[in-house]
Amino acid sequence: GVRGHRTCEDDDRIRPRKLAEVMPQRSKGPRLYLRRKTGRAATWVVRDGSSEESTGCGQHDRERADLYLADYIARTHRVTGAPRRPNELTIADALSAYARDRGGEVAAPATLGYSIQALLPFWGECSVADIKGETCRRYAAERDVAPTTVRRELGVLQAALNHCRHEGLLIEAPQVTLPPRGKPRDRWLTKPEAARLLQAARGTPHLARFILLGLYTGSRKGPLLELQWQPNTEGHAYVDLEAGLLYRSSQNTRDTKKKRPTARLSRKLITHLRRWRADSRKHVIEWRGKPVASVKRSWGDAVAAAGLNDSGLVIHSLRHTAITWAMQRGVRLADASGYFGVSVRELETTYYHHHPDFQASVVDAIDGVHR
Repeated sequence: GVRGHRTCEDDDRIRPRKLAEVMPQRSKGPRLYLRRKTGRAATWVVRDGSSEESTGCGQHDRERADLYLADYIARTHRVTGAPRRPNELTIADALSAYARDRGGEVAAPATLGYSIQALLPFWGECSVADIKGETCRRYAAERDVAPTTVRRELGVLQAALNHCRHEGLLIEAPQVTLPPRGKPRDRWLTKPEAARLLQAARGTPHLARFILLGLYTGSRKGPLLELQWQPNTEGHAYVDLEAGLLYRSSQNTRDTKKKRPTARLSRKLITHLRRWRADSRKHVIEWRGKPVASVKRSWGDAVAAAGLNDSGLVIHSLRHTAITWAMQRGVRLADASGYFGVSVRELETTYYHHHPDFQASVVDAIDGVHR
């Protein structure tokens, strides 16, 4: 952006249209595009103005393509010079600077790439000065996805602005307006439902393993899919069957807000793991000898086959179920916090009402008064 460039609010025609449509002469910034060619498999490419670069990723390998996009932005786009005013820096340039400087440090680079890919069509041509409550709300409306997804994407935008200000690229960073936090999910599996889901997954062994690991350990999707049999240099989670421990991270894993504490394996799960060890190579969850990048499709098929597709069940429900079952069995909050990597405050807010001690002293006191 340059001083005096026209803002996205200078034209009333913006009201019913996307921000990116009002300034077609400016580049939208790097973005993914699915290139289809007759007689060839579709592949993701990075479009950057008039140039195009192949990611080498097929149509169903979107996560790796998002990671490639983040790396491309970090390699090719640089913002230099004196600190700029908000109307002098495009949002595309702010996101590029953030991806370049922090893309290799974040715990989930692919998620960063996906968020930037989602932000650019709406925001990329605009300046930082165009960020206001009204435009943030319009972005949320036009994205038409879950509020949690919009919060994550706009959170990336805020992080990019803060980074540019901290690095001396931006004089001041406006506040990004986020949608309200949704209520915590209260969907967990009963024992009969879990049995039905596992029965439906019997024909998909890698999904059955994923479900069992989720229910037994309450681990997040990422550590489960990357779980290996041996310590590794990639920073991935691994199991130690001799010690009976699940290392959700190794020494090379970056610290993030999503804690990955080491957990003791149950005897039943160790039995399953020893059986699985005989027919897998490097990873605990594999498909035809290769690691599994996503279980989204097979999960949806199993949920539908189990008759649970209208119940609000999502992959994260496995973690929610494991923690809920622990509360129902009366596990101490401190122990549950250390095992699952959840703060005691979060346990009290989201899960403690399942605990047998929930408000027990209050009820006892009330009963004593009315004897």
